[in-house]
Amino acid sequence: MGTSGRLSLSWINKDKSLISAQDGGYEWVDRDDLRVTETRLLRDVATSGEVHDDLQRAEDNLLIMGDSGDALRALTRLPEFADEYRGRVKLVYIDPPFNTGQAFEHYDDGLEHSVWLTMMRDRLLLIRDLLADSGSVWVHLDDAEMAYCKVLMDEVFGRRNFITTIIWKRRNDPRNTAQYLSGDHDSILVFAKNIDALTFNKLPRTEAMDSAYTNPDNDPRGPWRRGDLAARNYYSKGTYPVVTPSGRKIPGPPSGSYWRVSEEELKRLDGEGRIYWGPDGKSRPYLKRYLSEVKQGRVPSSVWHPEEVGFVRNGKEEVRALVGDVFATPKPERLLRQVITIASDPGDIVLDCFGGSGTTAATAHKLGRRWVTVEREAETVESFVRHRLEKVVNGEDSGGITESAGWEKGGGFRYLEVAPSMYKRMGNRVLLAPWVIGDAFAEAACAQISGFELEEGAEPPFVGRKGRQRLAVVDGLVSESTVRSVVEALSENERVLIVAKSYLREAASLLENLSPGSRIKKAPQDLLDMKGRVLR
Repeated sequence: MGTSGRLSLSWINKDKSLISAQDGGYEWVDRDDLRVTETRLLRDVATSGEVHDDLQRAEDNLLIMGDSGDALRALTRLPEFADEYRGRVKLVYIDPPFNTGQAFEHYDDGLEHSVWLTMMRDRLLLIRDLLADSGSVWVHLDDAEMAYCKVLMDEVFGRRNFITTIIWKRRNDPRNTAQYLSGDHDSILVFAKNIDALTFNKLPRTEAMDSAYTNPDNDPRGPWRRGDLAARNYYSKGTYPVVTPSGRKIPGPPSGSYWRVSEEELKRLDGEGRIYWGPDGKSRPYLKRYLSEVKQGRVPSSVWHPEEVGFVRNGKEEVRALVGDVFATPKPERLLRQVITIASDPGDIVLDCFGGSGTTAATAHKLGRRWVTVEREAETVESFVRHRLEKVVNGEDSGGITESAGWEKGGGFRYLEVAPSMYKRMGNRVLLAPWVIGDAFAEAACAQISGFELEEGAEPPFVGRKGRQRLAVVDGLVSESTVRSVVEALSENERVLIVAKSYLREAASLLENLSPGSRIKKAPQDLLDMKGRVLR
């Protein structure tokens, strides 16, 4: 507990961040390390089906291959994507590694506890920035980290924004090999971005719910079911005697309870035929609740049964039918349909940054939502996610919720990859990576400077703009002649920030004289401050 009196969760290296290591693991670094604060580019790889032109690529459904932290930072900071996604994502569902200590074929589920907490903390903070005020985040876990993640999410989103913990009973066949108790359920933590603005949908009513309404007395209002008029809550006008239609005298409500309505209200309801006294008119009164007056839909329960949302084995069967291979822990599409139906509407944006086999994206696509899914492992993307989503687009997926959702084919998606770092370390020196040349240098430099957006159609060396300040990127040396040509291209009252790989001192002095307020920065050194943070 801190000095403020607020409870918080502590762990080793909580003050640090993580970066993805080449061996597939993570490496501890300072939170202001350039590899954490850098904004990575998102490169086009391929498209499938119907997509926008390249200038509107952020509006497409997006399959992103790369580390989820890098991808989320790109979505929040690259202007073309930030305009589309920051504060506009309605639903985030994530199924991160459960951290059970097991080693699955397609992903690592054995992170050290403090690594797992830091990895989740960093991503939840970015998710919070992406969520709309009316949005929610759903985190699917088992008992290994669920309790810790609840406290972590209390810190990130605030305890008042906690909605509930959903229990998914994922199997009906308890494991007799369990040492103590068979763990047959998963948990899904549900938090709102802003509980006061949250919007959820009701689920469709079931036939079983409606079948409970009958009409044994041919009431013209239609089918009804009886509702108890006795309750344990104190009511000052709820202790009167009643006389049944058969003449039986009932001294009052059942022992320890009160009638829910006053004597006058009971007489009014009885006069309208809304009170049921039993088949022979001798029982205590019950209120008729009519099916026609029931609100549309049903409030979702916090316990989800596999008969409604699927078993864990159903997810494996769906993936096997599509790609001919079994993913370790795919979730059934019916489970994701329930989440997506409750927490979003058609056209809303659904995000999953632990894409796995692609169930969230596939289900969202069939339900008419826009989606973004991120998967770290290139092999998983190529073997499962991309192949699966292409079949959904092309109408070659007949499984999962396809039939019940009325899905045929259509839409499309854009396949992107997170670019490698623009920086390269050589001992204590920071250099530009070999690929950072030409247009790539211009785009990468623009991404690191807060507020600048790429300016389509600008004449080189101009590449970006922030209000009346323009950005010029020079892949080489800036001389006095370079400065003169740049300044001559400026309109009245415009200033320029020039980023170059090197520049002459005389060129910097000339720029200051010709265009007061304009500057030259050398990459990468001048893009970094003394602590290694990328300037924002």
